[in-house]
Amino acid sequence: MSTTAATLESCVASLRSSMQLLESSINILETGVSDLPRLSTVLQTTRHFELVSEADLQSAQSSLTAEIAPEVSSLLARVNTYLDALARREKSLIAKAELQEGRLSRASIGANRASGYGGNASAGKGEALTGLQTVKAQQLRQKKERLSYAVGRLELQAGQRERQLRKSMAFQGE
Repeated sequence: MSTTAATLESCVASLRSSMQLLESSINILETGVSDLPRLSTVLQTTRHFELVSEADLQSAQSSLTAEIAPEVSSLLARVNTYLDALARREKSLIAKAELQEGRLSRASIGANRASGYGGNASAGKGEALTGLQTVKAQQLRQKKERLSYAVGRLELQAGQRERQLRKSMAFQGE
């Protein structure tokens, strides 16, 4: 029995060492896998951007251009009519200013004649009218300058919009 007991004892010892080895392996695996839920969330990929096919992109761009092109054309037509109206107004104001300048020069000539022939009383009236007309002429000049500035600004804006439209049309054509 001693050999059997020794053999059994060696089997039990071998089994115990196998169990210790297995327990050690389980502990190592546990420490290696314990962080697995966190690693799975860390390593999980998230799609932040959707990829769109080129055909979808081109169709969206063409539909957007088709939607915007009439509006841009309408706006450009409105700007052109407004610019034409401003140009007509500017011409009429220039003509009016020239007319006022002519009247002022005739009034000042008349005032000079009156002061030469009629004495001081009529000269005072001529100067008062000339002063009033001078103020009006100065106001008209200022208004003309404002209008010419506005026309210039609108022409620049129209030019910028036309360039932007050409760019977008050229971009669409590519």
